[in-house]
Amino acid sequence: MPAELEARLTAAVDVARSAVEASGEGAVGAHIRAVTEGDCTVTHYFEADITGYRGWVWCAVLASYPDTESGPGEITVSEIALLPGGDALTAPSWVPWIERIAPGDLGPGDVLAAPADDVRLVPNHIDTAELTSTGDLDEVSDVALELGLGRNRVLSREGRDEAAQRWFEGPRGPESDMATASRLHCGTCGFYLPVAGSLRVAFGVCANEYASDGQVVSAEFGCGAHSDAEAPSGEGSPAYDAYDDGAIEIVPASD
Repeated sequence: MPAELEARLTAAVDVARSAVEASGEGAVGAHIRAVTEGDCTVTHYFEADITGYRGWVWCAVLASYPDTESGPGEITVSEIALLPGGDALTAPSWVPWIERIAPGDLGPGDVLAAPADDVRLVPNHIDTAELTSTGDLDEVSDVALELGLGRNRVLSREGRDEAAQRWFEGPRGPESDMATASRLHCGTCGFYLPVAGSLRVAFGVCANEYASDGQVVSAEFGCGAHSDAEAPSGEGSPAYDAYDDGAIEIVPASD
């Protein structure tokens, strides 16, 4: 850029300020700097005195052309914008809701639709192994299966594997503190209700209201409320003999 053109655009602070003020979008503060952007443009930066936009700046891009025989080129305003400065308070990067949702976020009345391409689900007529593997289909179920009736989609192999991994590694899996402290496992408990399908051998639902009632538990999980647990005899602590306080000799207190 010719030196005279750069100097003229750099000095045109009032032109840049007037352009920003004319937008009516907010107060314009002190001039910060002027930056040469190309062969014929200079950008002016101003403080933005706008509530809630701490650290943001106004910018106005001015353009012109070298002097001619008829005189200096006209200065025009290419664009104005409100931009975040180096210490501006800005919103975090946008993340799609499907990546933000977390377990426990769903509340009464909320709708959480599974994507059409959700790998955890497949059309019902594709994954028939989940149904036929149970061996518990009655005649009505057989007919419904042949006609493709019932649920539109069922769990895919990936969906079952992901669920099994969560349950196995969760608070009711075999490695939890509760399980490692128990000698008995849920798979042999009378309160254990096995789930249907291919996960039957590994998981069930607890039906003991004093334990993990209504929760999915691993067959290898266990707690002290197992149906085969034996209660203490009642004669003191199960670890120590009862303490006989009748053998205490009572001695009057001295004056």
